[in-house]
Amino acid sequence: MGDSYQPWLWEKLGERCVKNLKKHGFDAHFVSTPDEAKDLILGMVSDHETFGFAGSDTTRSLGIIEKLKADGKTVYDHWQTGLTKDEDLKIRLQQGRCDCFLCSANAISVTGEVINVDGVGNRTNAMTFGPKKVLIVAGMNKVTPDLESALTRVRDVAGPMRAKSLGMETPCAETGICSDCNAPQRICRVTVILHRKPMMTDISVILINHPMGF
Repeated sequence: MGDSYQPWLWEKLGERCVKNLKKHGFDAHFVSTPDEAKDLILGMVSDHETFGFAGSDTTRSLGIIEKLKADGKTVYDHWQTGLTKDEDLKIRLQQGRCDCFLCSANAISVTGEVINVDGVGNRTNAMTFGPKKVLIVAGMNKVTPDLESALTRVRDVAGPMRAKSLGMETPCAETGICSDCNAPQRICRVTVILHRKPMMTDISVILINHPMGF
């Protein structure tokens, strides 16, 4: 019975989060379903020709990459199979200069901050400066009450789950608990907090009333 009230609670939190994100200069939206998010995104990016995608399960699950390719758009995706190390690096660099960059967030606070932690830094670079348009898409499972709890979510939830999903050989991928390790495959190396919209970057944040990603 209690689960039926989760969408209602997320909607109320989402409304507050969108309001505060807008106060911080972001173009923010709240939608009910992944399909609504897909339609909104495709409408927002129709004029762009080149697209970069971070390693985001959220944006990829919407089917946007397939749609853009079918429309003849150029997609820079370092998750393609069979890439050499040099090709992978080239694509990551191209993501930072594309027309439109799409990614998710590790956590978003109701108070209006966006938090991402990277292992390489191509996502955190591209989301702050370079592309003409940035879209940050996140399920409401990633929204927390404030900045402190958002950082806690990254460490205790997103980090271990993401490391496990990628098959990384890190302590958290084994125990589920962050030990602030020095493992060679540690994925938590660069932390970026968008306290406000960066001055020269057009950023839209889309919250989905549905659990998405890690």
